[in-house]
Amino acid sequence: MARQLNAKIAEMTPDGLITDTQPRPNVRGGILDVSELDPVPTVVPRGTLLGKKAEVDGKLHIWKDGGEITPDCILCDDTPVEEGDKASGVAVVAYIAGCFDPNKIQCTEGKVTLEEGELDTLRMKGILFKAAVPIETAED
Repeated sequence: MARQLNAKIAEMTPDGLITDTQPRPNVRGGILDVSELDPVPTVVPRGTLLGKKAEVDGKLHIWKDGGEITPDCILCDDTPVEEGDKASGVAVVAYIAGCFDPNKIQCTEGKVTLEEGELDTLRMKGILFKAAVPIETAED
């Protein structure tokens, strides 16, 4: 019995996406619309910025620079997408609050460039950005 309680069950490798514990990371589920993704199958990576379109379809969309999508949340996990998911979407979990490294946030074009108004929208939702700085060791 003691052997099972001490067994290693998982391993975590920090990726630097979350840079602070305040505001506290908070998550919610949603449906990601992947109808525009090409090629499929593919994987939508952790840290992808998601948003919502003006029309109320209730689905999340991958944020595009200069598009009609309002930034809303950040994808929690790498999400595999298959051809059959294009019609119905993919169930995902996304961060709706937290402090994130802006250099780790992604979109379909690669690096995310947000305008001040889009940053304000995310701040009001509880998503803040703070770059992670490597710790320098003191020289002897």
